[in-house]
Amino acid sequence: MKEYKNRIADALLRDKLEAVGAVLIEGPKACGKTTTAEQLAESVLYMDAPSDMEQNLQMAQTNIGQLLKGANPRLIDEWQLAPQLWDAIRFEVDHRGEDGLFMLTGSAVPADVSKINHSGAGRFGWLTMRPMSLWESGESTGDVSLSQLFSDDSAVEGSNNISLEQMAFLVSRGGWPKSLQKKSEKAALAQVSEYYQAIIRSDISRVDSVNRNFERAHRLMRSYARHQGTQASISVIKADLAANEATEMSDVTIESYLGALRKIFVIEDVLAWNPNLRSKTAIRTADTRYFVDPSVAVAALGIGPADLMADLNTFGLLFETLCVRDLHVYADALGGNVYHYRDGNGLECDAVVHLPNGKYGLIEIKLGGANLIEEGAATLNLLASKIDTTRMKNPSFRMILTAVGDRAYKRTDGVVVVPLGSLKD
Repeated sequence: MKEYKNRIADALLRDKLEAVGAVLIEGPKACGKTTTAEQLAESVLYMDAPSDMEQNLQMAQTNIGQLLKGANPRLIDEWQLAPQLWDAIRFEVDHRGEDGLFMLTGSAVPADVSKINHSGAGRFGWLTMRPMSLWESGESTGDVSLSQLFSDDSAVEGSNNISLEQMAFLVSRGGWPKSLQKKSEKAALAQVSEYYQAIIRSDISRVDSVNRNFERAHRLMRSYARHQGTQASISVIKADLAANEATEMSDVTIESYLGALRKIFVIEDVLAWNPNLRSKTAIRTADTRYFVDPSVAVAALGIGPADLMADLNTFGLLFETLCVRDLHVYADALGGNVYHYRDGNGLECDAVVHLPNGKYGLIEIKLGGANLIEEGAATLNLLASKIDTTRMKNPSFRMILTAVGDRAYKRTDGVVVVPLGSLKD
C-alpha cells in the first residue's frame, strides 16, 4: 500500500476550528473529507449509515437537538441529507459561544436549500477539499515552494523524478486516496473507472432527485473533457453533442446536467482574472472549464496512459487540468485563489495565483521541450509588460510548469521553469 504525506487540508481544518464554531468541509466524493475530519473529531454522526439513516432523518424532523449531542468537535457526515441541521448548528454555536464545536462533511450541495434560513456568516468556516496533489501523494519532491516563490524567486532549485510515461499514469489515476492505496496500476485505474460510472449512473441524479439519463450524462462529460481548459460556451457543447443525440438537448437541459455536476463537485471551473492593464484591451470574463481531477476526463474519454502518450495534444490538455488541481490545493494553503486570463486579442495565461495581500504569480503550463518553454516564456513576458504597475504590483514570479525536466531553474529573462513533480505549497 502506498504511503503518502499529510493532507494540506489537515492544517487548514485545525486553523478553522480555532477560529469559528463550525466548519463545513465540501468536495467530491472519495477525496478524503470524512477521513480528514475523523482525525480531529471527538464524536461522529454518520447520517447515511444504513442501520441508522431512517432514524436520523426522522430525528432531524422531530428532535434535531439529539443529533447534535456528543463530544466536540462533533463530526456530522453527509449532513446535506437533513439541511435543517445547518440552522440547528448555527443556533447551537450562537448560544454556546465557543469555537471548534462542529464539523460538517458532504459530497453534494443540499437538494432542498429552502430548509436553510441563515447564511451561517460568523458562525461557519468553509473548507474545500479536492483530490490529492502530487506533493501530498508523495510523487513530488517538494523542492520548490509556491509560498517561497511569492517571497523570493531569485534562487529556484529542485529535482524531478517523474518521467513523461509516469506523468501519463498520474493524470489517468488522479489524486483519489483509494486509488493511491491500490497495489497495482491496473487496479488504481479501475478504481477511477468505477468512480466515473457512479457519477453518470447514480450521483448525477441523486443529488437533486432529478432522473437524468446516464448515456446523456456520459456524452456530456465526454464533451466537457474535450473542452478542458477552454471557455467553451453552452452552444459549443450543444453542437458537440448533436452528432450523437437522436433528440437535441436544449440549453436548459445541458445547464441542468452541468449544475448537477457542480453540486457534486465533479467540475470546478476557473474564474477569469481581471488585472489593471496599460491598454484598454477587452478581457474575456467567461469561466474556464475543468474537471476537479484530470482522471475524470480520462475516464469520460475512455482512454488511458498509453493513449495519452500516443496523443500529446490531449495529454497536454489533461496535464493542464492536473496542474490546475494542484495549484488550487497549494493556493488554498496560502489563502489564495486560482484564475485564468484571456483577452480579446488572444493573449492567454493558463493560471494566475492571487493572494489576499495583492501578490500574484503568472503561470503557463507546458508538457516540456525547448520550443514550448520558449513559447510559454514569451506569453508570460508579454502579459507582464501589459500590466499597469502604477495601479497594481508587479507579478511576484512568472513560472512555466512542465511535465518533464530533471531540474527546476531560473532563466536569464527571470522566468522560472518548474516541473510539477518538484512543486509544493
